Amino acid sequence: MALLRRLPVWVVYLLGALPAPYLFYLGLTGGLGVEPIEALEHEYGLIALQCLIAGLAITPLRRHLGVNLLKFRRALGLLAFLYLVLHLAVWAVLDVQMLSAVWADILKRPYITVGMAGFLLLLPLALTSNNLSVRRLGPRWRRLHRLVYPAVLLGALHFVMLRKGLQIEPLLYFAAVAGLLALRIPVRAGAREGRRGRAPQS
Repeated sequence: MALLRRLPVWVVYLLGALPAPYLFYLGLTGGLGVEPIEALEHEYGLIALQCLIAGLAITPLRRHLGVNLLKFRRALGLLAFLYLVLHLAVWAVLDVQMLSAVWADILKRPYITVGMAGFLLLLPLALTSNNLSVRRLGPRWRRLHRLVYPAVLLGALHFVMLRKGLQIEPLLYFAAVAGLLALRIPVRAGAREGRRGRAPQS
C-alpha cells in the first residue's frame, strides 16, 4: 500500500485510459467476437462502473483500514466519466445511429432511462472536477459531489436491468455498490440516541 500511495496520479490516468483505444482496436480487428459493437459498448460501460466503485471504496478504506488513497479519487471519477462517454458514443453512433431512435430508446427502454439518469447526474461532477471549481463553490462543491452516490447506484441498476433475468455478475456489482454506500451511513447519531433512551442506572 505504501508503494501505491507513492504512485503519481498521472500514472493512474495513463493506465486507466489505455484500455479505451485497445478495446476499439480489438473491435475493428475482430477481437471482440461476432458482435463487436455490443461487446465494445459493454466493455466501456463495465470499466466505467468499475472506476466508480473503486472511487467509492476510497473513503471506507481510509476510514476503516487507514489506507489513504484520496489523491486518486478525482482520477478515478474522470476516468469513469470518460468511459461513460465512450459507452454512450458507441451506443448512439455505432449501434442506434439515428438521433430520433436514440431519443425513442431513452424514453421507451427503462434500463436506458435509468442509465441516462445516472450519466446526467455525473455530468456536473465531471465539469466541476477541477481546482478552480473547488475554490469557487466552496462548501457547495462537496454537497454537489454527493450526487455520485445516486449516480453509481443508477449505473449498477442499469447493469442489472440490462441483463435478461437475474444474472450473478451484475448482481455482484450492485451488491458492491450497495455495500460501499451502506458503509457511509452514519452510526454515531443512532448510537447516541440509543444511549439517551436508556434508563439511568441507580
